Amino acid sequence: MKVHHCIDVCCGGRMFYFDKHNPDVVFMDNRKFTDTLCDGRAFEVKPDVVADFRNIPFKDDTFNLVVFDPPHLIKVGDKSWLAKKYGKLNQHTYKDDLSQGFRECFRILKPYGILVFKWNETDVKTNEIIKLSPIPPLLGHKSGKLNKTHWLLFMKNGTESEAEE
Repeated sequence: MKVHHCIDVCCGGRMFYFDKHNPDVVFMDNRKFTDTLCDGRAFEVKPDVVADFRNIPFKDDTFNLVVFDPPHLIKVGDKSWLAKKYGKLNQHTYKDDLSQGFRECFRILKPYGILVFKWNETDVKTNEIIKLSPIPPLLGHKSGKLNKTHWLLFMKNGTESEAEE
């Protein structure tokens, strides 16, 4: 049985991967589809595992690295190309959804494992999202033309109970 060391729990179209079929990564998403974007390009979401980041179907302490790049849009039409490409959060439950997502990511992360979190603050500021994590980030970096995309690294402490505090 292949041992995977990394999971991307919201892989979408695997847009920031150099190798979109890297065998060390489990690609997970709650969607699976092929469509055409507004510019005519084909766009595919084809995860290895179809599951929701709020209920990840793996055992505790499974992965060394977890990538969590959840949908960041709230104020976008359900059928827009942006929603297709990036997903959409529920405006009424997104805080609870992301909080549960963080807890699930830390649950499946091995002690001292790394969580890579990507957030674009188009609709919600990064400092509001950080408050939803049970563990503070170690470091972060702003990117993009307007510095709205934030990459943050978190490290799980030695025991799962520390992540719940």
